[in-house]
Amino acid sequence: MKRIIALLMAAMLLLTAGLALAEDFETEEELEEEGYLYTGPAYDPKELVVGNPTPLSGNFTTRMWGYNTSDVDVMSLICGYNLIRWDHGYDYFEPDPSVVTSLSVMDQSAAEGGNRIYILTLNDALKYSDGTPITAADYAFSILLSTAPAVRTLGGDTNQYAMILGVDDYRSGNRNGIAGVRILNAHTLSLTVKKEYLPFFYELSYLRCYPMPIRAIAPGCQVLDDGEGAYIDGVFNSVLLETTLLDPRYGYMSHPSVVSGPYKLYSYDAETHEAVLDINNMYIGNFEGQKPSIHRLRLKPANTGNEIEALESGEFGLLNKVVKEETIQEGISLTGMQNYGMQSYSRTGLSFLSLSCELGAMKYQAVRQALALCLDKDETVSEYCGSYGIRVDGYYGIGQWMYQAASGSLTIPELEAAGDTLSMINVKRYDLDVEEAIHLLETDGWTLNSDGDPYDPEWDDYRCRMNDEGKIERLDFTLEYPVGNGIGDILKNTFIEHLTEAGIRVTLVPVAWQNLLREYYRLDRRTSHILFLGSNFQEVFDPRPQVDPSTARVGMGNNTGIADDELYRLACEMAATDPGDLLTYETRWMAFQQRYQELVPAIPVYSNAYFDFYTRWLQNYDIAGHVTWTDAILYAFMSDPTVPDDDV
Repeated sequence: MKRIIALLMAAMLLLTAGLALAEDFETEEELEEEGYLYTGPAYDPKELVVGNPTPLSGNFTTRMWGYNTSDVDVMSLICGYNLIRWDHGYDYFEPDPSVVTSLSVMDQSAAEGGNRIYILTLNDALKYSDGTPITAADYAFSILLSTAPAVRTLGGDTNQYAMILGVDDYRSGNRNGIAGVRILNAHTLSLTVKKEYLPFFYELSYLRCYPMPIRAIAPGCQVLDDGEGAYIDGVFNSVLLETTLLDPRYGYMSHPSVVSGPYKLYSYDAETHEAVLDINNMYIGNFEGQKPSIHRLRLKPANTGNEIEALESGEFGLLNKVVKEETIQEGISLTGMQNYGMQSYSRTGLSFLSLSCELGAMKYQAVRQALALCLDKDETVSEYCGSYGIRVDGYYGIGQWMYQAASGSLTIPELEAAGDTLSMINVKRYDLDVEEAIHLLETDGWTLNSDGDPYDPEWDDYRCRMNDEGKIERLDFTLEYPVGNGIGDILKNTFIEHLTEAGIRVTLVPVAWQNLLREYYRLDRRTSHILFLGSNFQEVFDPRPQVDPSTARVGMGNNTGIADDELYRLACEMAATDPGDLLTYETRWMAFQQRYQELVPAIPVYSNAYFDFYTRWLQNYDIAGHVTWTDAILYAFMSDPTVPDDDV
């Protein structure tokens, strides 16, 4: 199963675009064979400046208070030694051999509870960046912190690790520790997964966990296990965590002092959204023993429209996750010169209009469907991404194997017998149809104006209706999008204009990216009905938290506020697939997508190919051969790429 996800969609996009790279564009191997003279700007071989269109928000060591894709990049660079690693493939998870020296699995009898126990022996050579040893207690603390009642008091999401025995009692405050997390000795950890959470298609992913230093987050505390499960001994409460973890100046979330990954944080500026990372000399290497060689990484926003010019001038050494058509075209032209390289790869996420289903008239399915019918999705994608984006009609990204199999771009022998039953033609599409939107609204009773008189499109701004309590409900919404993002101007023509025609008023409001995320995750009171966002899926596609009806109005898990028991049931069925049973999983994935599109908790817009552009000083950079650019960067190095003729 290893490395099976080919970059088929990215290649398709390039072919669709009809692009032809300059004839003299050559691979690094060809350049080395022929010899060439690099004529671009010189770089410091000890530093790489990386530009990304998504500004950092400072959530670097935990996802409990939300995150964005750039935050995840930093997290993967500074938080290392995860117990379990993913190596492409469909459900391919395994213990990381640099971290776990042995894993044994034991199923309890029905009399004992019927749960599954995983015993992991840790590498005793693991150390934090300050040289202190990493032990089983550090992993236990990571789980205890992630599910702590004190975190929930501070608005954090503590729904992770719900499958571990005893987490529910600990999270609710009914017990001081977690029965299913055991510290057997300094380098042996035991985790018990409850039987009701098995089977699970991504079973070993349940054990994913990286160490967290208790002395930096909860000084004066320690993790103990007296035989009934791990617990935190000492003063551990929300007052403490508000200072040690969340303080914007030196809290561990944004300014971690002690880390475990290949890099450590040197500095972070919340105003400029710039982070500087230095090599962690205590890092022993990834699963292949690979250590980074680029001494310093400087991560900066690259969303001003002149990114390629900044790359050519030497301001950036690497532009990561470029999506805008104009920028991509400029970058491709630039790579016609030998000074620059380019790689493209399919996105495992999507951009979408998230609907706040708990607010006002957005709770009605007919209204959400009418909104979807008023978006000219194809034109929106064309104007924003050009030929480098593909419209999506569901909760998926084009880089996911489930979509590639359903769309016919990836052949999986186990699924061939299913034929067209697993085709994307079975998932509902919402093409632009204002007349159908009007019909839906009128059938649903939206025939009045704000005074209670019949709606007149010539005079009235939006449709209304009288609810059962005799109160007027309005189709008057706000749509927030990231400030400085050109999507706002595009939506005026491809969405707002058609909504007005249908009798729906939507006001566009540009907001700061961090504020948009806080509202999406309900860290701040949510007031906007529609939020334009992008999201990349983790390797484990498990949408249960995103559609859980019990958290539709509270918490961070269910971000759209959708409350539908059938959608949640389908998500649970999909998760409860035996590992390796691709046909059953794909069948259940399709059923989930069909229900999702009927309900419209969000309006999917596009997925796309990401493009990375970089100076030839950055060598051995191969994102296609790795999971992410942060994995690829461990194998890359900075060096003058000039190959004199007499050395060839």
